[in-house]
Amino acid sequence: MAFVQAILAAYQRYGVDPSGALQKAQIAPELLTIAQARITAWQMEQISGAAMQELDDEALGWFSRRLPWGSYGMLARASISAPSLDIALMRWCRHHGLIADDIALTLEVSGTVASICIAERRALGALREFCLVSVLRNIHGLACWLVDSRIPVQHAQFPFAAPPHAEAYGVLFSGPTTFGAAHASIQFDTRYLALPLRRDEHALQQMLQRALPLTVLQYRRDRLLVQRVRQALTTHPEKTHSAEDLAALLHVSPRTLHRQLKEEGAALQTLKDEVRQARALELLLRTTRPIKQVAQAAGFQNEKSFMRAFKGWTGTSPAEFRRSQAGLKGIQNF
Repeated sequence: MAFVQAILAAYQRYGVDPSGALQKAQIAPELLTIAQARITAWQMEQISGAAMQELDDEALGWFSRRLPWGSYGMLARASISAPSLDIALMRWCRHHGLIADDIALTLEVSGTVASICIAERRALGALREFCLVSVLRNIHGLACWLVDSRIPVQHAQFPFAAPPHAEAYGVLFSGPTTFGAAHASIQFDTRYLALPLRRDEHALQQMLQRALPLTVLQYRRDRLLVQRVRQALTTHPEKTHSAEDLAALLHVSPRTLHRQLKEEGAALQTLKDEVRQARALELLLRTTRPIKQVAQAAGFQNEKSFMRAFKGWTGTSPAEFRRSQAGLKGIQNF
């Protein structure tokens, strides 16, 4: 309800009666006095859309000047011709500064982590939280739409103390959220930046007719999920024994993990077998580690299950496979 109150503050700033917007969103006036009250994504979409059009301000009073209806559509149109997501996001950040210089958006890359950061150039006042959260949700939602993929947020941070409704941030951002940071930002895997854009002008026109769901609903499909699963299985074999463990590591539910892999034409067990087999073969060929250690490093909970799986892959036991390759050079202890 805190963000509804922020929208009502924008109505007050412009001296406009919000009753029509509340009625359209089916938000009962008595709910406004209950701090713990919750609304649905549909209700948030309805009241936000009504407010933006009635107030002719897509920023809903965040900035020192209005962003007339259609401003964010203009930014999207300027970004859609980019060849890849990184270029599109850099354009969005640069152009956003041209229409609202109260904040500065930047795309930063450090190793495997990409960050969209906000620098505050003017005091944002009472709507600061609503502004910072909404701007990051807007650009994240657009990024997902541009590449037609869910982009999991690995971490979100904000430069204010945890609000009373801090638990809502678990819904707004998929990864953990930190409060009291130096600035507002979200972080995600840099590999998404290389994805090509999958939208054209016709798709943009359709999206702009109902763009707000991009900011209030999580995008379902993840085009890099298979790569992320492989990486997790390779990097954290001891933490990915079960689908539940792997899903927790990737910040999705086990059901979502299985469903999205199926949509990508993959299966978790097949990916696990491929990664484990490659790791086991590498260790058997290049090291003299005991079979038990190879099994553990490959992601198996015990030597017996490893030997059974290995024989299914190669038709022989790990020890027999190693002996048959004993003539190979380059065996070393790690």
